Amino acid sequence: MTTTESGYDLAVIGSGSAAFAAAIAATNQGRRVVMVERGTTGGTCVNVGCVPSKALLAAAEARHGAAAAGRFPGLAPADVPVGFPALIGGKDALVAQLRTEKYTDLAADYGFEIVHGTATFTGTTEAPALDVALNGGGARRIKAAHYLIATGSAPWAPPVDGLEEAGYLTSTTAMELDAPPESMVVAGGNAVGLEQAQLFARLGTRVSVVEALDRLAPFEEPEVSAAIEEVFADEGIAVHTGAALAAVRRDEHGYTVTARRGEALTELRAEQLLIATGRRPVTAGLNLDTVGVKTGTRGEVVVDDHQHTTNERIWAAGDVAGGPQFVYVAAAQGTLAADNALAGAGRTLDYTALPRVTFTSPAIAAVGMTDAQVAEAGLRCDCRTLPLQHVPRALANRDTRGLVKLVADADTGRVLGVHVIADGAGDLITAATYAITAGMTVDQLAHTWAPYLTMAEALKLAAQTFTSDVVKLSCCAG
Repeated sequence: MTTTESGYDLAVIGSGSAAFAAAIAATNQGRRVVMVERGTTGGTCVNVGCVPSKALLAAAEARHGAAAAGRFPGLAPADVPVGFPALIGGKDALVAQLRTEKYTDLAADYGFEIVHGTATFTGTTEAPALDVALNGGGARRIKAAHYLIATGSAPWAPPVDGLEEAGYLTSTTAMELDAPPESMVVAGGNAVGLEQAQLFARLGTRVSVVEALDRLAPFEEPEVSAAIEEVFADEGIAVHTGAALAAVRRDEHGYTVTARRGEALTELRAEQLLIATGRRPVTAGLNLDTVGVKTGTRGEVVVDDHQHTTNERIWAAGDVAGGPQFVYVAAAQGTLAADNALAGAGRTLDYTALPRVTFTSPAIAAVGMTDAQVAEAGLRCDCRTLPLQHVPRALANRDTRGLVKLVADADTGRVLGVHVIADGAGDLITAATYAITAGMTVDQLAHTWAPYLTMAEALKLAAQTFTSDVVKLSCCAG
């Protein structure tokens, strides 16, 4: 039996960052909200993405720090044993805590209901509704003035001979293993692949990375790619770039992975295979055609700058809308969709100074344009790269692996992009984001206050390289 409920101002499909941001924004307007979630409340970030991966990366970094302590005079390296079940248990406990505090309890605090079931659009373009097959049995039909699709994305694997039959790990299932594998091949050398590769390598797994493009971190500046490849080499992680997966076989001993580079074939053997080749929007089964919602070539919901779909009553936000796959983007889009749908705000988002971070160690972070993008835009580019060997914080850390690259408009001096690989790069890039947002010039950045012996001082030093030889400056040179 299906019960029909109406009178909602906003019905949200999904319960991740975009969904909760929209629900909170709507309830703050005094609107009535209902949320439908078919799986675990909280979406990707808190359950299987940002939170668990960064928790494990922090643990792996602590172990690596002990092993690398010999870089400091007077300290000896130490081999810290890994209690993997306890490590995974601690990760799970943190996830459960944050899921409760930041999602489940918040829904109760704000007073909107989470319906646990699978939602499908029904009705017509003019009168859409949701049919929800409840997880515990039964069904509900939900009618609302507006609907938000916030179903996120899921790991995607390329079509490779034998891959589906062999099976494989994703970034989600890899963090659920009960023991670290002796060896692993990671397919994919972008953010997720880099993080997972270094995580397992630092927990004792012998890791090889296979990347189809010609360098790791292929969408970062070439200098950054070279630096992270050097880091991986130092840590014993084998790297195969310009190599596409050609075939996968599995037997009782593990995997045989064949990679093709031009006409040459390379075979890699490993206990486990982790596929980290990207994510695709989750739209299957929503029945979007019935209500006139168009999707793109990768299944993403087509939206305009206001997060509006091709149906005037339906909106989409987060990974499912095909934009930058960051939790903070999803949250901003969710709030935007609610404001536009329910308050007629007509707002848009400016992605010009959108930062990104890859949580390797040292971390990779960037904001703004690359020098190639500046040239493509028809601007004259003026770029400077500062190796960390000229940054006092890096010298004190006894780790000068990395760099800061500034990309500027040669005619105006305005900072257009900042690219970093360094310890604490994620915090440093926040300052760079503010500088680009404010339209600061290299000269202004070179004359800002910067606390001594912070990694953020590297921004000022990099700006000073446009007019000075920083090698010849004393400490704290203004």
